[in-house]
Amino acid sequence: MSQMVPQMASGADVLGLLPELWLVAGALVVLLAGSFLPRRRLNLARLLTLVSCAGSLGSTTLTLGRGIRTVFEGNFAIDHATTAVRLIAVGATAIVVLLAGDELAGSARQAELCVLLLLATTGTLVLAGAQDLLLVITGFLLASVPLYALVGLTRTPLAAEASLKTYLFGSLSGIVLMAGVTVLYGLGGRTDYPGLEAGLATAPTGPLIVGTVALFAGLMFKIGAVPGHFWVPDAAQGSGVLAASYLTTVPKIGALVAAFRLVTVLPGPSRAALLVAILAVVTMTLGNLAAFSQNDPQRLLGWSTVSQAGYLLVPVAMAGRSGLATGALVVYLAGYAVTNLAAFAVIAAVPGRRTLTEYTGLAGRQPWLAGALLVALLGLVGTPPAAVFAGKLAITVAAWEGGDAWLALVVLLNSLLSLFYYLRWIAPLVRSGRPVTSVRRWGATVAVAVAGLSVLLGIASALLWRVIGAG
Repeated sequence: MSQMVPQMASGADVLGLLPELWLVAGALVVLLAGSFLPRRRLNLARLLTLVSCAGSLGSTTLTLGRGIRTVFEGNFAIDHATTAVRLIAVGATAIVVLLAGDELAGSARQAELCVLLLLATTGTLVLAGAQDLLLVITGFLLASVPLYALVGLTRTPLAAEASLKTYLFGSLSGIVLMAGVTVLYGLGGRTDYPGLEAGLATAPTGPLIVGTVALFAGLMFKIGAVPGHFWVPDAAQGSGVLAASYLTTVPKIGALVAAFRLVTVLPGPSRAALLVAILAVVTMTLGNLAAFSQNDPQRLLGWSTVSQAGYLLVPVAMAGRSGLATGALVVYLAGYAVTNLAAFAVIAAVPGRRTLTEYTGLAGRQPWLAGALLVALLGLVGTPPAAVFAGKLAITVAAWEGGDAWLALVVLLNSLLSLFYYLRWIAPLVRSGRPVTSVRRWGATVAVAVAGLSVLLGIASALLWRVIGAG
């Protein structure tokens, strides 16, 4: 990630950011359309959002094979990791819009929700490519502020509480992040990564550790990891399916790549890597243990995403120490995104079921939908052939290659722990009982399709590695 070629011309700068510009332009068009369209035609907002995502994905594919470069005076990197985040985050956003079709149908706030999704995804892409601490702050804020509104738009007491918690933790984390940036800028005299790396080479150890800890502590809010994880289960439980599926999937993608870059830039990488490794272990263990007692499926998936954040921090800790780290991170991100969204798509297909026991009889009445949920839950454990298996295998090998065999062992043990609470959800599916009759066909179709995509990515994991895991 650190090898860059000379700065491109200003015209090429704009073209280099075309995927991000598609999302910003889409947000503006949807916002204007939502202001003038009658309520009965607000479905057009979703179509415009999907067109914006398609344009962003299409322009991203044009950058494949063009090599590593930076734009805007070296402040934004366009490399394999940035390209991967563009594909995964924008693709996941499009899936969220699709799976929430039934939830959004007839809503007067379709346009606002779509605008928030597009802007938050833009912030995620900015975080992923940032080569300057000030750009990290910009991406953090752009990816965070829309979440506060997304969580609270369902206007229920749980949503109001979750929105407040998300706002408070987000604001505190942003302050901590900016404090870390201030300390590092004071020590290094620069905020761009090449200059910062040189400036911090002779910095005193104590203040450097303080700045590093504050910087990573702030980023943990976006990743959904300890110590910034408290908002995740409440937001997942209290918000609608659209917001819950999005906030447990997309925001962490850019923040993880940003953390990966910082581990390779900051001096004394072994110290930063050790900090991230400790956070990884605590996060995955806490997430799994807390999920044991959960009976609300959305809250269970909220704690699940905390544990998954712990696994995803493992390749971040291996940055610069294992040649597999970059590929392992993006392959896991791709697998996790589609698998997690498949689980939420099932929830969207059978609305109103807020306990695991309410899924009793689903296999008998809706075998395809039950199969999609089975694929999603076993996939999150890391069972082949779902895509998360390839990612979990990759991060385990990366930890072993990086010299932290103990971390690989912790990943395996936590994977076994997670099997218990996923099985608690699987068991009611195959029991006989009151059949599930109220099923949204569109949501069920999306659930089956996304679960199939998870399996397909797992089977084609070698190709996936070559396309987005190189470098």
